[in-house]
Amino acid sequence: MSTGVGSTAQTARAPLSFVFVVATTSLSFFMGQLDVTIVTVALPRIAAQLSAGLTDLQWVVDAYTLAFAVSMLSAGALGDRLGVRRGLQLGMGFFAAASLGCASAPSATWLTLARVFQGVGAAVMLPNSLALLNQTFSHDVEQRAKAVGWWTASGAISLALGPLLGGLLLTALGWRWIFLVNLPVCALGLFLVARFPHGGGERPGGGLDITGQLCAAAGLTLLTAGIIGSGHAGSGQRLEGVFLVAAVLCAALFVVVERRAPSPILPRQLFAGRAFLPAVGYGMVMNFTYYGSIFMLSIFLQDSLGYSPMRAGVAFLPLTAGFFISNVVSGSFVARFGARLPMLLGACIDALGFALLLRVSSHSAYADLTLGFFLIPLGMGLGVPAMTGAVLAAVPDRLSATASALLNTARQACGAVGVAVLGAWAQGGPERIAGSIRRAALLCTLLLVGAFCLAWRVGPRATRGGERPRVERS
Repeated sequence: MSTGVGSTAQTARAPLSFVFVVATTSLSFFMGQLDVTIVTVALPRIAAQLSAGLTDLQWVVDAYTLAFAVSMLSAGALGDRLGVRRGLQLGMGFFAAASLGCASAPSATWLTLARVFQGVGAAVMLPNSLALLNQTFSHDVEQRAKAVGWWTASGAISLALGPLLGGLLLTALGWRWIFLVNLPVCALGLFLVARFPHGGGERPGGGLDITGQLCAAAGLTLLTAGIIGSGHAGSGQRLEGVFLVAAVLCAALFVVVERRAPSPILPRQLFAGRAFLPAVGYGMVMNFTYYGSIFMLSIFLQDSLGYSPMRAGVAFLPLTAGFFISNVVSGSFVARFGARLPMLLGACIDALGFALLLRVSSHSAYADLTLGFFLIPLGMGLGVPAMTGAVLAAVPDRLSATASALLNTARQACGAVGVAVLGAWAQGGPERIAGSIRRAALLCTLLLVGAFCLAWRVGPRATRGGERPRVERS
């Protein structure tokens, strides 16, 4: 029996407060992003207790992020077919079980495998949480814009808090508790999600495009492995080249499969909205520039300025402040002016922050970086919620989980590319690293000019006044 999206949203909206919806949907995003960084401070202790080498530790970190990225498209399609509330509940349960597996790991191999499953659970949670938020406020543009701002802020804050929270748990209870802490949080999340009266978007008659999903997962895995590997010198570079070629072949095969599939993982209606592709491209640029540059700046602080890891983490506090301020403000800004203006301003502020880094030298002090540290996340935090709202407004509500999955897959992949490309430059002595930062800052500034042009194509009223692009809703 089919349920109308409009009635679903209205039914869900009436008994649920704004704070409840935002808190419930943001909880899963917070957890998923937290486990990207919380494990980093525990790696030395894990190595000592599980007799793990450097390669083992790299896989403990990469297994999660890679599984997170390659599972997103499939997770979005699954949520659109099962219903986003069921999809979110499935993701939380899977994430909790995998976290228990991580905490009980007797070896590094076991831990790596459990981290893969944990990444899959996070991938299921993220697009379905955003889709549930979007469907709840689908007929209230102002509320949706504010809610998306808080949702994105939760992810940014969790990334920043990860090392700090991990250090506290490690000191007080041991490394296994960085995973066990997820269990009560998931239990709370499941209880809260169950209070949603509906989780619309079900398409019970649709099948899953298994072949397309396998092609997408293989392509993203090979692309990520090839890019990360190519940043290191050695005899393995030839193998990385094979990975990259194979990734291109998987991408071509994915296109062929999608055109012939009766229920494609990326339906054509997804791309009917004029704002969709420009908004996704904007988000890809934002992730490439942010994650790549932050990786380089972290190396600069520790290798050139001699900061300890803890002191370097504290030095990034202006990033947290910038994200929090702009994400919260962005919702009201989008509700009043639409998506395009905050996206344009966000790209300009972000570019200004990178332009200030063009003066970095090996003799620069922390004070020379502070304003750039603040402006970069300030611009990103202003533009990204607006971009997310534009993506959601450009597709039918029944495809919101798939749209969210595609957006976050693209952004996750570009973040990995940014770290691989810019991180490969950050090698050598202090002067060489400083020169690499200047070169990266110039590249990021130029890319953000491109993001400005993409934002202009979104249109001034993409998420304003309740107007949604005319796309097929059958």
